[in-house]
Amino acid sequence: MENLPIDIYIVFALGVIVTLLLLYKATHYSKPVMIITLLWLVLQGAISLSGFYTVTSVVPPRFALLLMPPVVFIIALFFIKRGRWAMDSFDVKILTLLHVVRILVELVLYWLHLYKGIPQVMTFEGRNYDILCGITAPLVWYFGYVKPMLGKKVLLAWNVICLLLLANIVITAVLSAPLPFQRFAFDEPSVALFYFPFVWLPGFIVPTVFFAHLVTIRRLLKAKSN
Repeated sequence: MENLPIDIYIVFALGVIVTLLLLYKATHYSKPVMIITLLWLVLQGAISLSGFYTVTSVVPPRFALLLMPPVVFIIALFFIKRGRWAMDSFDVKILTLLHVVRILVELVLYWLHLYKGIPQVMTFEGRNYDILCGITAPLVWYFGYVKPMLGKKVLLAWNVICLLLLANIVITAVLSAPLPFQRFAFDEPSVALFYFPFVWLPGFIVPTVFFAHLVTIRRLLKAKSN
């Protein structure tokens, strides 16, 4: 995108780096996870720089190639014994702290709205309340794991609510994009996420946040049943 201030790129890059480093730490510094993630980021970066995702008139939409592969991969892990074993070894304390990145994401979305890159409905001034998850994440991390005061039911409820808020903004983003099934924001459609480096939001940050919630919910349910 043109005419965007450097501050937006810096804050977004910081969000990507924070997500990557916390994921790496939560997986106990797994080299395969880091290598696969970096290769995915490079691949999607190269594809987006070619302008591939800016073509929005085709069916199925090319945008699906950003979000669907990592989501399908994550879901597949739950059906693979080794995948379940790996997830059960991840540090849910760090996965909880990872959600602070949503504060940076919401700031970037708001700035992109100011520059007509996304509609207001996708920001905290509209239908997007996802920033609340980022703000509360340090509190849940501290009082849930560092100085345990929150019960498993509270932790489970927080993760479920934040997962629903994530689904809300993803659905809003898809339905406000200039795709064949667009439903609103026709005067100011969501186009910024089709461009580099913002493709990494649906292609990396969103799936990682989704993954963090699913792993944590799985662990909490297992602990509750024991």
